[in-house]
Amino acid sequence: MESQGIAVVAVGGNALIKDKAHQTVQDQFNCANDTMKHIVDMIEKGWDVVVTHGNGPQVGFILRRSELARHELHEIPLDYCGADTQGAIGYMFQNSLQNEFNRRGMDKHAATVVTQTVVDKDDPAFQNPTKPIGSFMDESEATRRAENEGWAVVEDAGRGWRRVVPSPIPTRIVEADVIDTLVHSGVTVVGVGGGGIPVVEDGNGQIKGVEAVIDKDFSSALMAANIKADLFIISTAVEKVALNFNTPDEVQLDQMTVAEAKQYVKEGHFAPGSMLPKIQAIIKFFEQGGKKALITDPEHISEALEGKTGTWILP
Repeated sequence: MESQGIAVVAVGGNALIKDKAHQTVQDQFNCANDTMKHIVDMIEKGWDVVVTHGNGPQVGFILRRSELARHELHEIPLDYCGADTQGAIGYMFQNSLQNEFNRRGMDKHAATVVTQTVVDKDDPAFQNPTKPIGSFMDESEATRRAENEGWAVVEDAGRGWRRVVPSPIPTRIVEADVIDTLVHSGVTVVGVGGGGIPVVEDGNGQIKGVEAVIDKDFSSALMAANIKADLFIISTAVEKVALNFNTPDEVQLDQMTVAEAKQYVKEGHFAPGSMLPKIQAIIKFFEQGGKKALITDPEHISEALEGKTGTWILP
């Protein structure tokens, strides 16, 4: 089997939770199982793969459990929630990958690396927390938590109050060399889950966790650049990227250059919190030496790699 190179595949949140009626651990595992089959299709065609993933809903579940049980047990800090979800989702992916390898008679192995991502302690995001996490609260509870625990809280569109945390830009993946070594040894790696556990570094090289969340597509792009990946795939809920999305003038794109992507961003074609960060992450990947990128949904990865669908982004 001829090697196709190294691919980093960023798996979207929809790969684990399809809708509100399917949120249990077993439901998530079933989704993971389906998505990993498409990843193994890639591996069977000669790709060495690093799988990254989101963890927003899962962190929300842990925080909610923690809040409900706080009269009985200590609450869980946000960086530990990230670590917990990396382990649990990594287990789902590893299990699904290994079973699929065995089913197809492939001599392959999967491993999860609990990953830390360095952010700049002076990142402006720390002065301007914007990412809502955890449960809704009434105003008195929000005020109490703000005073007692230093939380930043906001009123969220008439639905109640929520905690907001910073979303700083990732600057370095601590375990990048470990992941690089593993993937070059033929191991399928699950890493940089949820964008990685956010840590800051002091002047002596000591790192410590901080209460923040990192965009997983930005961290995945940084990871892809660090290991000089030949391909960066963002697997999401749509088969192709569209201009004028959800309007009568919608145009689906087969490919675009980085310059065109920047122009479309400037023209406001991509929604914040949806397609925009994905396109921005891909632009960053190219700015750090990336070669080619692809956006499509999990079930179309194989066809997209054959050039039949998906949106390709080229230099």
